Amino acid sequence: MTTSTLTPEARDRLYAACAHAISEAGPERESLFLARLALLLFEQLGDEAQGHRALADALEALPVPSLSAYEHQGD
Repeated sequence: MTTSTLTPEARDRLYAACAHAISEAGPERESLFLARLALLLFEQLGDEAQGHRALADALEALPVPSLSAYEHQGD
């Protein structure tokens, strides 16, 4: 796993902004949005091997959504 140069506060702000953007894209375009975002970030990274490592890191210990997450969607 790579180490972050972001502060915990910056990570939280970016996480919230990303979650908002995913919601704005909507369920029907969520996967396309995430793939496009990843590609744009990979281009900024400029290193294919680091991009592959980031993909592996993102899959590592990926949590299974809990039932409570689905319960809140209907609110």
